[in-house]
Amino acid sequence: MRTRFVMLAGTVALVAGASAPAPRAGADLTPPTGYRTWFHVNSSLVDSASGLFKILGGLHNIYVNPVGQAALQTGAPYPAGTIFVDDIHTVTVSDHVYNEGARAAVAVMVKDPKEYAATGGWGFQAWAGGDSTKPVVKNAVTQCFNCHAPQKDHQFVFSTYLP
Repeated sequence: MRTRFVMLAGTVALVAGASAPAPRAGADLTPPTGYRTWFHVNSSLVDSASGLFKILGGLHNIYVNPVGQAALQTGAPYPAGTIFVDDIHTVTVSDHVYNEGARAAVAVMVKDPKEYAATGGWGFQAWAGGDSTKPVVKNAVTQCFNCHAPQKDHQFVFSTYLP
C-alpha cells in the first residue's frame, strides 16, 4: 500500500476549467508516522495578529522525509515521494516564554506529479489534532494549492533550507 501526505494552506478561488471537477484531497492519504525523526526544516509561529491565525494559528514545525531532503538542501527538483509535514501545535505563554502546547493539526503535502498534476504535482491533506479520522481538506485547490501557487518558482514549497 502506498502512503501519501499533504499540507494545509489558505483559501482563494481558482478556476481549473468549467467542466472539470475541482481536485480534491486524496481519500487514501493518512498522517505519516515517525516524521519527528525526519529532517527538521524550520519552525514558525502564526500568532493572532496574522490573517491566517483562524485556520493556521500556532507553532509550526516543518519536516521533510529523506526522499526530499537532498532536493531541499540543493535546490534540485523534488522527486516523486517527497513528503513535507507541518506539525501544528497550540502555544501557551508563561512568564513571557512561548511553549509548545497540544497538537492542533498535522498537515502534509506529497509529491506525485501524475496523480496531482492539477495542483503542481503535490497532493494535500491535513487532520485535526493529527487524527486520521478527522481530515480537514476537502478541496485541495481552494484550501491549499491557491496559497502555494505564488511559490511556483520554488516548486510550490514555502520552506527553504537554512544551513
